[in-house]
Amino acid sequence: MQTVVLAIHILLAIAITIFVLLQRSEGGALGGLGGGQGANSFLTGRQAGNFLSRTTGFLFAGFIVTSLSLVIMAKRADVAVPVSIIPVQTEQAQ
Repeated sequence: MQTVVLAIHILLAIAITIFVLLQRSEGGALGGLGGGQGANSFLTGRQAGNFLSRTTGFLFAGFIVTSLSLVIMAKRADVAVPVSIIPVQTEQAQ
C-alpha cells in the first residue's frame, strides 16, 4: 500500500511542476495556446488561467494528502529495533 501511495505522490509532484510551469506570472495563463480572439476558441485567456489555477490547487491538495498518508504509514510501521551502521564488536573468547 505504501508503494502505491508513494507512486501517486511522485506523479502528483511531476504534475504540479508541469502545471505551475505552464502558468504565466502576469495572469494570462496559456494565452498563446487557448486565448485567441475568435469566437471559435475553446478557452479564453481567463478561462485557461482559471483551469490551470484550479487544477494546480487540486493537485496540491492531493499532494498534501499523500504526504500526510505516507507519514502516518511510516509512523505505524512495525520497526522493532533501530539498525546501526556502525558495526558492534563482540567480546572474543580467549
